[in-house]
This record gives sequence, structure tokens and C-alpha cells, in this order.
Amino acid sequence: MESVNKDSLSELTLEELFPDTLTGTNCVFVDKEREVWIATEMCAQHLESTIDALVVQDNGKPIGIVGGYDILDHLRKNPTRDSQYQHETKEIMFKDVPQVSKQTKFKDLMDTWKNSRRAFAIIPNKSGSYSPISARKMLEVGKRYKTDLTISSMPKKKIITFQGDEPLRDIIDLMFNNKTRKLLLGNSNQFISDRTILEGLSRITKFQKDVENFLDVPINKFTFDHIKVITEDIPFDKLCTVMDRMEHPYVCYKDIVVSPWDICLTLSSEGIQKSDVKLEMTKTCPHCGKNIN
Repeated sequence: MESVNKDSLSELTLEELFPDTLTGTNCVFVDKEREVWIATEMCAQHLESTIDALVVQDNGKPIGIVGGYDILDHLRKNPTRDSQYQHETKEIMFKDVPQVSKQTKFKDLMDTWKNSRRAFAIIPNKSGSYSPISARKMLEVGKRYKTDLTISSMPKKKIITFQGDEPLRDIIDLMFNNKTRKLLLGNSNQFISDRTILEGLSRITKFQKDVENFLDVPINKFTFDHIKVITEDIPFDKLCTVMDRMEHPYVCYKDIVVSPWDICLTLSSEGIQKSDVKLEMTKTCPHCGKNIN
């Protein structure tokens, strides 16, 4: 197993960070003329995974992306049931497709994500299609990141909470006003996210025909997720390992909450760049897939 000095992490290319898994997953595509309810249902299945967004295509060419932000922003302006069927994906998509290459440096990827406010990009792959690069994927780097940093050293941020009986309108406003995809239920280990909201919207659209204005629906009609509570001050690489094993990674330790985006910010932070750490670069056998020491 080779190691790279962490001083140069932000200068490493995506190919160097992911020597074997950079293009191992294909993007999920949606046609530009598909209705918003289709995109809603698809996003509910893929948000918070390695994919994390849909790529909108026109005759096989990527022309935009759609994620939780885009659908919820559309919902704020068009809250009726009919709008889910009357509007097409091309009307709500983010048109500047963030595209990177194998030679894109980590620091430049982070700049792209910050500028677009979307931790998602696409990269051409050998099959002639595209693969996704998301914040979730950076957990693979964190697992190989050897440092004395622990979860208690992670930056603290304001935890935005909700009470549990608000209408969906108030919940989405909280998310947009605080630029967050997740809200914690007060005095509990439960949370709501853009993904769980989209799951609920899909269910209501299909089975509750009497609901006309989605923003009036109480948030307690949606399913809440449970944040994973960490009880020990575990090392950074172990934290990333724990999160990478989760279907929807989100953890807390005392008054610190950590999402994949927080991992990205930590990996790119100036203080970390100067610390005495190493990034282990694992090679795998092309025949059996096992690690080569």
C-alpha cells in the first residue's frame, strides 16, 4: 500500500484519488421532456447515494442536472398536484452541467461544487457515457486518510431543528433559508431531508388524491430518518468508514453533526492541508479484486 503526503491532497487529480473506482458507476439519466413527478420519484431513490442527482439528457447529450434542491425550489413556486404533471424536467433543471475530467484536481472540484451549490459533477467514462462524482464518493478518500484528527475536532455548525407539526411549507423555507438539506427534530435523534420529503411527495401524489396543495401537508405525515449517534471520539478515517457503510450517511457526536459535505470541507480545509498526515493509496489486483500491499 503506497502513501501520499497529505500536503499535496488538494493538488491530487481525481484519477490519483480514485485509481480504481473513479468511473465505476454510471449516471442515472432522465429525458428532458419527462414530467416533474417522474424526476421526483427517481430522485427519491438516488439522493444521498453515490449518484445523488439525475442527469437530464436530450438525444443522449447531458444538458442539465436535477436534484433535491431543484425539485423543492419548483415545489415552492408550484405547490399543486397538477404542477407535478404539467411541468417537464427541462423547466426545473440546473442548466450548467458540472463536468470534470480525470485530470481535474481536488481543489478545483471543490471550487466547482461551491460555485454551483451542488456537490455533484459528471465525468466521461470508457463506455461512452458518464459517471457521477458526488460528496458521498469522497468518503472513499476519507477512509484512507491517516491523521490524528478525530470527530471531536470537526468544525461545529449551527444545528437547524424543527418541531414536527409544521406544514411542509415551513420546513422547505427552513432548508432554503439555512442552506441545508437536513433538519433535526428537536430533542430527538430523528431528521428530515430533501430525500425523505421527495419520498413522501411521490407517495402522496400516487395515493392521496384529495391533497391539492402539497405545502399545506403537515411534516409529520412524512417519514423521518434516524441520525446515527456516535458515542466515542473516533478517528477521522474510522468516521468515514462508518459513514460509507450507511445507506444515508449522517452522524452526530455530542453537539457535532457530520454529513458527507462536511467530510469534503474537512479534506479541503487549509488547516488540514498543513497537518502531518498521509493518504493511503490502495492498489487492487485486476484479476481477483483484492488489495495489493
